[in-house]
Formats: sequence, structure tokens, C-alpha cells
Amino acid sequence: MERLTELRENGTMRWSGEQRAWVAELDDVVSALAHDGFEEYKREIARCGHDRAPAGGVWQGLNSKTGAVASAIWVRAETPLVFLDIDGETVRGDV
Repeated sequence: MERLTELRENGTMRWSGEQRAWVAELDDVVSALAHDGFEEYKREIARCGHDRAPAGGVWQGLNSKTGAVASAIWVRAETPLVFLDIDGETVRGDV
């Protein structure tokens, strides 16, 4: 996961131990996963409020070379949070 590593190293994606999630913009994470070989096959967005602004959602991609599946669940909060799972394993920043 070359590009995900770059996001962590340059601070674009950082681990929040308190939230147990990545603080990052979903588009940055998805771009990194795409660069690392994952092709989008599902994207759902949850909207709420009067302006129907996105409140969160899910993105899933498949690496056709390896068969690995990546899932990113995101929540638009004060700070954008992304929960990341690759091939059934949670990607954490505290291990």
C-alpha cells in the first residue's frame, strides 16, 4: 500500500486513537487505494438535514490482480473520519 503509506507519512491521513479512526478526506484515501490497484465497485452516500449535505457513506473497491477488497466507511464530523478495512483486516495506526 505505497500510496496509503505516503498519506500517513505526509500527514494527510493521521490516526486518532480517541476516535479509533483515520482523520482524512475520503477522496484522498480513495485516490490512494485506486493508485494501489483497487477499482471502485460500490459507493453509497448518506445525506441528512435540510441541505441534504453528505453525512457519511461507504466506498468499496476490488483489486482484480490480488482479489483483495478494500472498504472505507466515512463520517463527516467536525473532523472527517475514515474507518478502513483491507481484505477483512482493519487498517489501524496504533499497531
